[in-house]
Amino acid sequence: MPSQGRGNAKDISILGMLLALAVLAGYVEMLLPVNIGFPGVKLGLANVVILYVLYDRGMKSALLISLIRTFIIAVLFAAPGMLVFSFFGAAVSLAFMNKLKKDGRFSIYGVSAAGGVAHNITQFMMAMLISGGAQAAEYMFMFYLPILSIAGEAAGLINALIADNVYKRLKRG
Repeated sequence: MPSQGRGNAKDISILGMLLALAVLAGYVEMLLPVNIGFPGVKLGLANVVILYVLYDRGMKSALLISLIRTFIIAVLFAAPGMLVFSFFGAAVSLAFMNKLKKDGRFSIYGVSAAGGVAHNITQFMMAMLISGGAQAAEYMFMFYLPILSIAGEAAGLINALIADNVYKRLKRG
């Protein structure tokens, strides 16, 4: 159940720890040599934390942590130009996940898988906008987007498995 208090010390401390955990997960992921032959395919480990926050604390907290995490990771560990891709991918993905969560017909697994696909599609669309929709983008759209969609769905399912187990264990104990 989302926290009802606004800005109390306990809530701020918990959100700060979750933000630190999300940044750490993003950093660890950058250190892991995940290469399946397609650039841009990642597990999105920081999204485990975001998914947990969405279900435990609600959309506002998840959005706050997601955007701050995206900024910190882009500035500290990636090229600053990646901030645009990460920012829009995270925001659209989270909005999409929140909509599906509120709908009530989707489990955390469906919500997360759809979020992974939405993130990849958004980043792909940003690349097309930045490149001016060149002919190469059409080629990428036809052949690379399906790969990114499958990878996003798989990563979303893995992240949901982790987040769901953490959520259930923390709620029990």
